[in-house]
Amino acid sequence: MKALMPGEMIEKKILFIRGEKVMLDMDLAVLYGVTTKRLNEQVKRNRARFPEDFMFQLTESEKAEVVANCDHLKKLKFSPNLPYAFTEHGAIMAATI
Repeated sequence: MKALMPGEMIEKKILFIRGEKVMLDMDLAVLYGVTTKRLNEQVKRNRARFPEDFMFQLTESEKAEVVANCDHLKKLKFSPNLPYAFTEHGAIMAATI
């Protein structure tokens, strides 16, 4: 079996939510080598840099849908927090903070 290249791994983490291609905070944190908690702390400290078209928080029903449809997000089912979804611009901005 061929090992996945980084680009292919990233592509598998991109979801389509609210008409936008996004990556969830937990996948973005792995990509940047930090914990989800740390990523979200930095985003909250720099909230003005993340307008709605850069990032939004999932609703309970959206969270349930991604958990049901994405095997790699099963552990999210037990999280009390609603994940954040980052658009392409949001993901780039997150890399700078």
